[in-house]
Amino acid sequence: MEKSGRRRFLKSAAALGAAIPAGAAAQSKPAPAHAHAGSPDHDKIHAQHMRAGGARAYMFLTQPEVAFVEAAVARLIPADELGPGAKEAGVAYFIDQQLFGGWGTMARQYRHGPHPEGTPQQGYQGPLAPQEVYRAAIRDANAHCEKQYGKSFDALSAAQQEEVLRGLDTGKIELQAVRAQFFFNMLLTDTIQGFFADPIYGGNRDKAGWKLVGFPGVAAVYTQHIGRTTPYKAQPVSIADIVDKVAQVDEHGHAKHVLLDDKAEG
Repeated sequence: MEKSGRRRFLKSAAALGAAIPAGAAAQSKPAPAHAHAGSPDHDKIHAQHMRAGGARAYMFLTQPEVAFVEAAVARLIPADELGPGAKEAGVAYFIDQQLFGGWGTMARQYRHGPHPEGTPQQGYQGPLAPQEVYRAAIRDANAHCEKQYGKSFDALSAAQQEEVLRGLDTGKIELQAVRAQFFFNMLLTDTIQGFFADPIYGGNRDKAGWKLVGFPGVAAVYTQHIGRTTPYKAQPVSIADIVDKVAQVDEHGHAKHVLLDDKAEG
């Protein structure tokens, strides 16, 4: 993907990626036995777990599936002169954590039939949970790659991988268990979310996504900046930064952003 194309794509996705994942992931991420998602201590405990060393232990995806997802996200948001891509930002791990949690099993959704094709307003109406979608689709996609190229998806050249992803996106490649376009759209959405979500959820490592689009992270108090005519540039603050007391907060618990000038930013 060319530099200008990637920049346009990421900036158009930034609003979705920065706004949705933190809320969606909070409902679906796995929680330790002594805390549950939504409890006051949950983010603190999850942040401690992330630092404890078990953070990068994949919980759902098998190693061949990890290889597929890492290769796919590396093509969807590639590393280039603008900075790290989705693979470097840990997006595959983010997807694994979401699949392992309640979102992956559709724990809070009705799963019984009938299962007619839903309208765009109704959303997904299929019988398979995201866990099952990923597992079946990766299996079928790799089978296609083996038949077409004699290699699994992760072993293909970048051009071949892009050809396969384009085939999934357009429906030119047919999968046995799920519609190829449905899987591609799920993978693309999850990649965007993982690249822009708060790093506490496993992706956006080193805040790569936030730094790329200039998103400051956890909200601060902006009243003193009303009427500001210059861009608001600040060091991004994550939930983990607040838990670790790396970032300062005011008396109400709002993050205190450290503003950057153009010279400091460069």
